[in-house]
Amino acid sequence: MHYTTEFSCRLFHSIRTKERLRYAVKRYQGITIETDLAGYAQVVERIRDIDYSRLTDTELRTRADALKQRLREGSSAEELLPETYAAVREAARRTLGLDAFDEQLVAGVVLKQGKLAQMRTGEGKTLAAVFPACIAGFTGGGVHILTANEYLARRDAAWMGGIYELLGVTVSYVDERMKAEDKREAYRADVTYLTAKQAGFDYLEDELRYDVDARVQRPFAFCIVDEANFLLIDEARIPLVIARERGELDISPHRIDELVRTLRPIRDFTIDRVGRNCFLTLDGEQRVRDAFSCGGSHEEDSFPIYAAVNVSLLAHHLLGRDIDYVVKEEKIELVDEFTGRVADKRRWPYGIQGALEAKEGLSVEREGEVCGSITVQSFLKLYPRIAAMTATAVSAADELKLFYDLSTVIIPPHRHERMEHLDDLVFATRRAKLAALVNTVEAAHSVGRPVLIGTRSVKESEELASMLSERGIPHAVLNAKNDAAEAGLIARAGTRDAVTVSTNMAGRGTDITLGGEDDAERSAIAVLGGLLVLGTTRHESVRVDNQPRGRAGRQGDPGASQFFVSLEDDLITRYAITDFIPNQYLTTDSSEPIADRSVAKEITRAQEIIERQHFQMRRTLRRYTELVERQRRDLSRLRWEALGERVFPEQLLQTCDEKIELTVDRHGEEIASWALAVIYAHCLDEEWIHHLAWVDDVREGIHLRRLGKQEPLLDFIKDASGAFRERIDNANRAAAVRFAELNIDRDLDELIRELRAPASTWTYLINDNPFPSFRVSLLGLDVAQGGAVGIGLVAFAPLLLLAGVVKSIVRRLRRLLHRSHGIEIDTDRSR
Repeated sequence: MHYTTEFSCRLFHSIRTKERLRYAVKRYQGITIETDLAGYAQVVERIRDIDYSRLTDTELRTRADALKQRLREGSSAEELLPETYAAVREAARRTLGLDAFDEQLVAGVVLKQGKLAQMRTGEGKTLAAVFPACIAGFTGGGVHILTANEYLARRDAAWMGGIYELLGVTVSYVDERMKAEDKREAYRADVTYLTAKQAGFDYLEDELRYDVDARVQRPFAFCIVDEANFLLIDEARIPLVIARERGELDISPHRIDELVRTLRPIRDFTIDRVGRNCFLTLDGEQRVRDAFSCGGSHEEDSFPIYAAVNVSLLAHHLLGRDIDYVVKEEKIELVDEFTGRVADKRRWPYGIQGALEAKEGLSVEREGEVCGSITVQSFLKLYPRIAAMTATAVSAADELKLFYDLSTVIIPPHRHERMEHLDDLVFATRRAKLAALVNTVEAAHSVGRPVLIGTRSVKESEELASMLSERGIPHAVLNAKNDAAEAGLIARAGTRDAVTVSTNMAGRGTDITLGGEDDAERSAIAVLGGLLVLGTTRHESVRVDNQPRGRAGRQGDPGASQFFVSLEDDLITRYAITDFIPNQYLTTDSSEPIADRSVAKEITRAQEIIERQHFQMRRTLRRYTELVERQRRDLSRLRWEALGERVFPEQLLQTCDEKIELTVDRHGEEIASWALAVIYAHCLDEEWIHHLAWVDDVREGIHLRRLGKQEPLLDFIKDASGAFRERIDNANRAAAVRFAELNIDRDLDELIRELRAPASTWTYLINDNPFPSFRVSLLGLDVAQGGAVGIGLVAFAPLLLLAGVVKSIVRRLRRLLHRSHGIEIDTDRSR
């Protein structure tokens, strides 16, 4: 647990060496992607040779109970797989009327082997997951099926529930609104459907509890990750962070907001939309001085005011209502970029949330401090076994193998694909793009063809809906404001004349059936060409683009997809793709699409570069979080040894020896050990909170050390190792002092009330990139990782330094907040 400098150096080199060797070996062996299904086909034949159709429901249940008993007595799961899968197949036929395809059975075998099954959208991944879930559920260890959102968790648990029930397997789902006792019961089921975020947040909350029996989760055994690209790649950029309330500085966000509303662009501040930041000018700084009678931004006492002004500027000019957030029931609700849904109990940190509340005229809720954090990558490593499935894995197969040791098995569609992917239409202006899109919708609607329009934001979906209304085109809108109506809207999206405008909510896991339940209507709509999917813009990731496309052409149905793009779209402007597009297209006001195919190719090339750099960010995140995750596990072990087993560090026992004896004499050994355990766990928690804040400070400035020809990761490992050792020593000393000061004659039940886990917790939207945010280089320079050092660092050094100065305001504000609560943090290492 003590991380010496020598160990730190070894860890630094082992991280990179093992990562490179593992990656090289897997690439050399050629097993990152599997396409030969001959071995799986043999297993499927054995499954189909077993016929349970003549058994009654009772006899089928008896057969399942026998298989369960044999598994728990030590029989091999591989040996019993054909019989078990045959029983599941028969149960699905009886309860749902679904006869599993060979491709679904292959996927079930792939998942049982701990691999990733790539199945085209609409091929029945939900049913395929039931096969390995049942055989794992038979063992009694518990299975988590991790979905992309709570709607899918509830839907799939109810939909597949009959299969599990017939075979004697208990099933449940977990959502954020459940009480702790209901969650505990749900986690005790053999199979539990929930989101990866919810599983992670419940784990973090359990880590803050002081009663072992109060934990809602049981030990992890096996998880199946649905929509793997979304959860393992896209969502991996956002660490799971849990926070608790704390007091605030005496700076009113509403008063700051009043000032910011009077500031004028260019004169008082400038906006860097690429770097997503705002900067006060000299005139703007003078306005702040006059308004608050404070000093300059370089004076430490004034840092909190300037930081508050900065985040208020961000709230007003870089965060948009109905784009980044919505206002529901007098509260700010963040919108998840990848799903288009409200992100439950998630907030922006560093005062941004309060600034938004002031901007919208709402009451400002208290600020918080991070008390627990874990990345998706680290969280999934807590499961002894993991499998996954998705429709789009090939482009990320190497990354999935590198980070999660998941080989990708490509499973062909059950029926021949009839989907038509039309070329993008690129327009010079956004106005021309939307007008052309509405014309296309009108033409399809005039013949009764159903249309699904995928938008990037709530605001855009409502703007497009308004344009459709002006044309007299009936339509439905699905976004974060009306997510409760999702099931009904999706059920009607494939019917005749249906026009559905949706954010990314309709992009993952949703089933759009042509003609609804009417087979005659389905055939008629198929003649019209099937569902037409139109996208209003390209996303940073091709994987996200492919999600709405997957709503059409399901199970061999016809369909088509097309994207409408403008040179004014966020993707184009934010990453300065216009720098690589001929100027003649930037100045035209033509309503016709740009005929030059090289323009669309530049956009595609930019997407590829952006995805590569996002991969570098995820790889960097992994390197920086690996040590912190080891430290978290060490601290968790100390904590639960004390709370569950009453095992304490020898140093603590020696220091508290006399007080322990006195407490034992007065209240007995159980009460004495319990009081010491709770106090020690509380002190460990407090030190961990300070450690996470310190780590965050260091990570935000660590990139500057590269300018001094130092290795940031090696420095980080050395510093964090020493800091953690000090934290554990501090916890031991603090626990000894707290226990010595404990009044053992009072009612000790008060102790647990004082040191309880936070009653109010939420999650923070935290940037995972330990380097500052600046323009992605479309020339392919790997600036963040030090590639092209001679050119990249020289060219970007001013930006790096400027970003470091700006972020120092936030860091200093955080230190002031800690000091105001009596917390002293050694900041020497972060300078």
